Amino acid sequence: MPEKILDVVAIGNAIVDVLARADQDFLDQHDMVKGSMQLVDEAVSDAIYADMGPGTETSGGSAANTAAGLASFHSRVAFVGKVRDDVLGRVFTHDIRSIGVEFDVPPAADGPSTARCLVLVTPDAQRTMSTYLGASSLIGPDDVDPDLVARAKIVFCEGYLWDLPAAKAALVKAMDVAAASDGKVAFSLSDSFCVERHRDEFLDLVKDKVDILFANEAEICSLYQTDSWDEAADHVAGHLEIACLTRSEHGSVIATSEGERVEVPAQMLRRVVDTTGAGDLYAAGFLHGLTHERPLPVCGRLAALAAAEVISHVGARPQVTLAGLESSRL
Repeated sequence: MPEKILDVVAIGNAIVDVLARADQDFLDQHDMVKGSMQLVDEAVSDAIYADMGPGTETSGGSAANTAAGLASFHSRVAFVGKVRDDVLGRVFTHDIRSIGVEFDVPPAADGPSTARCLVLVTPDAQRTMSTYLGASSLIGPDDVDPDLVARAKIVFCEGYLWDLPAAKAALVKAMDVAAASDGKVAFSLSDSFCVERHRDEFLDLVKDKVDILFANEAEICSLYQTDSWDEAADHVAGHLEIACLTRSEHGSVIATSEGERVEVPAQMLRRVVDTTGAGDLYAAGFLHGLTHERPLPVCGRLAALAAAEVISHVGARPQVTLAGLESSRL
C-alpha cells in the first residue's frame, strides 16, 4: 500500500469569490434579491463583474474552503478542482497554494472561464451572491490522479459535484481508489436541494461507499424523508462508520455505527457575523482531528472551534491560524 503522506484530498468546485460592497440601487440595477444566491451564465456574471467596485478575490468553493481550513490546522492537504487558464484561474491557483494546499490539476486551455461567485455586501451586512460555475463544471475522471488519492488517509468529496455526470464519475473514481488503498471516504451532502435531486443515489453512497458523512439537520432529514431528526440520526448511524450531524446554534452530534453518540456543544460567540463556510470549516476541524488520531469528542470540539471562527467575520476562510486556536483552546 502507498504511504499515507497526505491527511486529506478534497475534491470540489474551484470557484473564485469576489467580494465587494454595494448598495440597494446596484442590486436593483442587476435584478438581484438581497440576501439570495443565484446561478447565472457567463454574460450576466461578466456584466455584474464589470460594474462592481473594488473587490477582494480569493479562492473559494465548499471543498476548497475545507481544504483551506485543514491547511490552517497544519494538516497535509491537497485539492482537486478545475479552473481555466485565465486571470481568475491564476488567482485561484496562487491563492490556494499560498495557504499550503497542494493543487496540481492542469487548467483548461479553452472552454468556459474560471468559476466565480460575485458577493455583494450591502450596508446592512447582507450578502447577495451570483455564481457562475464555468470551468469548475468540467472536472472529470482524468483530473483525479490515483496516486494522489492513494497517498491520502481520507478523500473528501463535495456533494454539489453530483449534479454533473463527468464530475460524478470523478468522485466515484476517487472513492474506489481510496477504498482499494486502505483510505477512508468522507462525503458532504452540500444542501437539502442537492439531496432531493439525488436522494436514491446518495442513499446508495452512504450504504456502500462512504465512511464519514457530513450533513446538517435539513439535509439528513431530507435524505431519510422524515421530520424527526432523531429518526434520521438513527438511520444514518446504521449505514456507515461516522456521521457528523450539525444543528447550528444547538451544536452537533457525532453518531457511529457502534451506537456511540457524541454531543458537541456549539462554541459561544458574542455575535454571528456571517454563516458562510460554517459547515465547510466544521468538516475541516473534524477531519484534522480524525487524521491525527484524536478521540471523537476532541474531533467534535475542533470542528466546532473552526466553525465558530469562520462565522465570527465576513468570508468563508479562517482569519487566524486554526493551529494556534487548537493549541490555546484544547
